[in-house]
Amino acid sequence: MADHNLATPDIAAPGRQQGAPEPERGAPEPERGASQPAAARWRWRLMVLGLVLAAVNLRPAVASLGPLLEEVRADLGMSGTVAGLLTSMPAACFALFGIAAPRLARRWGPGAVVCAGLAAITAGLALRPLVGGTAAFLAASALTLAGIAVGNVLMPVIVKHWFPDRVGPMTGVYSMALSLGTAVAAAVTVPMTDALGGGWRAGLGVWAALAAVAVLPWPMLARHRGGGDGDRDRTPAAVPSSQAGKAARTRITKSRTAWALAVFFGLQATAAYITMGWMPQVFRDAGVSASTAGLLLAVTMVMGVPLSFVLPPLAARLRSQGPLVAVLGSFGLAGYAGLWLAPAQGAWVWAVLLGVSNCSFPLALTMIGMRARTHAGVVRLSAFAQSTGYLLSIPGPLLVGALYQHSGGWDLPIALMAGLMVPQIAAGLLAGRDRTVEDEIDTEAAPTAGR
Repeated sequence: MADHNLATPDIAAPGRQQGAPEPERGAPEPERGASQPAAARWRWRLMVLGLVLAAVNLRPAVASLGPLLEEVRADLGMSGTVAGLLTSMPAACFALFGIAAPRLARRWGPGAVVCAGLAAITAGLALRPLVGGTAAFLAASALTLAGIAVGNVLMPVIVKHWFPDRVGPMTGVYSMALSLGTAVAAAVTVPMTDALGGGWRAGLGVWAALAAVAVLPWPMLARHRGGGDGDRDRTPAAVPSSQAGKAARTRITKSRTAWALAVFFGLQATAAYITMGWMPQVFRDAGVSASTAGLLLAVTMVMGVPLSFVLPPLAARLRSQGPLVAVLGSFGLAGYAGLWLAPAQGAWVWAVLLGVSNCSFPLALTMIGMRARTHAGVVRLSAFAQSTGYLLSIPGPLLVGALYQHSGGWDLPIALMAGLMVPQIAAGLLAGRDRTVEDEIDTEAAPTAGR
């Protein structure tokens, strides 16, 4: 069935078969001539390198701050309330700036926007150590998080567009690189800070160098195709009209699958932020040393490295991803039960179980790529699911903190964590059904078209 809502009709370019996917701005164009195989291999490797470097840099800005937050607060005179605001900024910025990603991608191409996002990450990370006050630190952090936000939304689009026949494996590579960047930043920031003299400014600023390296391949990947023939990029297939774009953005909210995916994404993000923010404190209150609690958190995050490589290809081979959602959710329920019953005695087991459960993130990214048939559909679904999901995730860590402060213990917060896992599984089962948002939107639009 033709897609009349999320994308304009496919217009075949000269020399291209009707119905074949047309490369869009931001996608490298294959070389012609005798050197095509070698050039194609080189470009493919460059695309993979760019994907991995971008993914590695989408979390160190967040993961490196937590271990040094106490030093940052003391040096800048940051109040506890402002520190709480700082810890909630990632989800808020991911939601706010992620909404703008589709419009920017339609105007400039997804590759160019990701390149600009990486430049913003680099600038923000470089500025944070240079500031002298809380307001400037928050502003530099917001710049960094804005760059991460557009990367969050557009990387699944890049995977779908550049690797249409390898969505599962390449989502696995991207997710594994993202998990690796998170784990490494959390594990090495403090030792690296000590090696650099013990100042938090050097410990946070060093991550700007890694982000700068990630920018290098993207200008080439984001070039206009056709050697700068910008007019060829402005076909209706590449840049929808404002009226069509407005209608498409409205109609994505009519898809039950889009809403289910947004809720699933938001609840898994809630669980991840609660785990990163509060799990070490749970262990410390149970008598575990601070250093061991940090190692337990590192174990939880490291679990995402191998599983992020395995889960997306497996999910891509299944017609429905519901069974994987249920399995991951059961690991989370078991981990929370362990934290409630014997947090110290089985600490390593609970850390592993929660690490497995947190791999709902790469599964959600894979489903975003599978629940839309068109490039435009993936752009809008990714923006809607992630922006809405991150908005939903904002209250979770704050509510856990309030319950902990009010009750003086972890029984109520852990009960909340386990309780949220139930709707997460339910939403994931709905989002994992074998259907696309275009099909649902076309079904909604059919009666109106017939009147």
